[in-house]
Amino acid sequence: MQNNFSIFAQQIANPFKYKLFLLSKLPMAFMAGLKVIELNESKAVVSVKHKWLNQNPFGSLYFAALSMAGEMSTGLLGFGQISKRKPGISMLVVKLEAEFYKKAIGKIVFTCNDGNSIKNTIDDAIATGEGQTIQCISTGTNEMNEIVAVFKITWSFKAKKL
Repeated sequence: MQNNFSIFAQQIANPFKYKLFLLSKLPMAFMAGLKVIELNESKAVVSVKHKWLNQNPFGSLYFAALSMAGEMSTGLLGFGQISKRKPGISMLVVKLEAEFYKKAIGKIVFTCNDGNSIKNTIDDAIATGEGQTIQCISTGTNEMNEIVAVFKITWSFKAKKL
């Protein structure tokens, strides 16, 4: 029997369902062209490609498009864990830190490996009935595998009352 995360990951892997997910939940990510390369319970990989719609005046990816991809690589891990949970879980970004190292040109790939820690944080939120936070790290690399940006996204998870 599949768990809820596996069901969510299968939906994201389906191109039609993924587009519907973006249009309903993250329309700006749809417009920016974010793609999910890999998604499992421990890791999420999201890419964004430099194009006219998401560029800045300096000919590279606008920092907001980079932020969306970095945040999405962490958020999918949380969203997959809260999918169809009873009681429901609310999730919210409460802090964002960013460091930029190189000009973002071409395809930038963001990787977050914090899935297991996110699951544990959500389990703690359910067990304690209190909101819990976790800082997730998403590292963006270019096509030469050079680090372009690192995002530290702090998420808050809280079990909803029945």
